[in-house]
Amino acid sequence: MSKKRLQTLGDVRRYLAGLLNRYEAGEIDETHLKACAYVSNILTSTIKDSDFEQRIEKLEEQLNAGEKHELRKAS
Repeated sequence: MSKKRLQTLGDVRRYLAGLLNRYEAGEIDETHLKACAYVSNILTSTIKDSDFEQRIEKLEEQLNAGEKHELRKAS
């Protein structure tokens, strides 16, 4: 089996679709399907949390830059 690079939600979606296709074709068993789906769910949550964290950091940087700009204007 080739290595999968699951870095985005789209990557995980395609992986799960492929996994389901393989299950329906009889290539993998239900236990394998469930284990992969479980780990994929954890990965999905991790990707979402990471995206939110990056967005929050960017907003904080913009807020801090705006506060510094306001302080300079007040001086």
